[in-house]
Amino acid sequence: MNITEIRSQFPVLDQQVYGKPLVYLDNAATTQKPLCVIERERDYYLHENCNIHRGVHYLSQKATEAYEHARQTVADFIHAKEAKEIIFTRGTTESLNLLATSFEHLFFSETINSQLSTDSQLSTDGEPVEPLNSQLKVLVTAMEHHSNLVPWQQMVQRHNGQLLVVPMDDKGVLDLEQYEKLLKEWPKVVAIAHISNVLGTINPVKEMVRMAHEYGIPVVVDGAQSIAHHSIDVQDMDCDFFVFSGHKMYAPMGIGGLYGKAEWLEQLPPYQFGGEMVDRVSFEKTTFNVLPYKFEAGTPNVGAALGLETAIQFMQGLNRKEVEQHEAQLLCSVIEKLAEIDGIRFIGEAERRSGLVSFVIDGVHPYDLGTIIDKMGVAVRTGHHCAEPVMTRFGIPGTVRASFALYNTLDEVDAFVNAVRKAATMLR
Repeated sequence: MNITEIRSQFPVLDQQVYGKPLVYLDNAATTQKPLCVIERERDYYLHENCNIHRGVHYLSQKATEAYEHARQTVADFIHAKEAKEIIFTRGTTESLNLLATSFEHLFFSETINSQLSTDSQLSTDGEPVEPLNSQLKVLVTAMEHHSNLVPWQQMVQRHNGQLLVVPMDDKGVLDLEQYEKLLKEWPKVVAIAHISNVLGTINPVKEMVRMAHEYGIPVVVDGAQSIAHHSIDVQDMDCDFFVFSGHKMYAPMGIGGLYGKAEWLEQLPPYQFGGEMVDRVSFEKTTFNVLPYKFEAGTPNVGAALGLETAIQFMQGLNRKEVEQHEAQLLCSVIEKLAEIDGIRFIGEAERRSGLVSFVIDGVHPYDLGTIIDKMGVAVRTGHHCAEPVMTRFGIPGTVRASFALYNTLDEVDAFVNAVRKAATMLR
């Protein structure tokens, strides 16, 4: 893999910050964009700009065809069964809010008038069956980003329900025994991060999906931190939903996706109302469009969707195995070299990690450290990373987080570690 050639496609990396070459290690927040993505979005507005669907004229049909081709590209990229299982959203956060809102409406339309017993039941084949009027519960993990916690939390609180939380150990590894026990409390949904945005832990989502499905519980996988680093196969994972953001995988901001099994998406009611998501409208009644359109109200971000497709094509043009090996080498190198700094404490030490490293240094506030190394040209993220419960679990105010992308180099790792060492010495 030719890193020099790859980096030449990211013009933003070729600049100086405070007189120092930019070392960009904030990729978990957002990745930079290659020229092909920038040019594709620009080309759309230069030559294809038009509102899609329903228009009979040339530009509308051309833009519609391009948009639906992008949907198919996304479906193929994550190995969805059908293109209609891909819903374009603004990103992971909107996808999760969509699911929480739609599930809430589904649950209460089905159960609010239930008069059945709350005792556990067995189906005719001996499998456990959820009590139909059990309390509303959602199961998340202790390492979730706020986007995969707050929407579910607010949903259950509106109905005097309960948010169940899978605990983790001091290394940032989930307790699967406790997970199984919590499944027996009949949560309506399981929502889990594929990779933690703070700890870098790669969760065993395939196994967790299998365990949840034994109880007939649908599983939402937050793939915001995994889709840029690992090949995703939603059919092999067997998750019911998978959500992601384009801007974390070299695509424009304001675009992302929600994959859902068609049988689930058919059941869920619409999230928003307006143009395109309707079938027929009268003052007496409205019927809704077929998948995927019933979840895509209003004018979509067509240019960004085409940029997302181009980002996927860019990634597919590389050897994904070589990219994974390169990023694993960066992570191993940075952990090994940071470990030599006195007083450092890694937050997240799971055996299976990916994409990032988080740490604190005794006597040094993360914000101060991040500010100083910024003056040395190194961009990292400091704070709670939209995961305050993780910070509470480890008893810290925040961390310094360095996160990697395919264009980062071992020389940049050295520059980062040297900057951290110098800054820590200055601040003590």
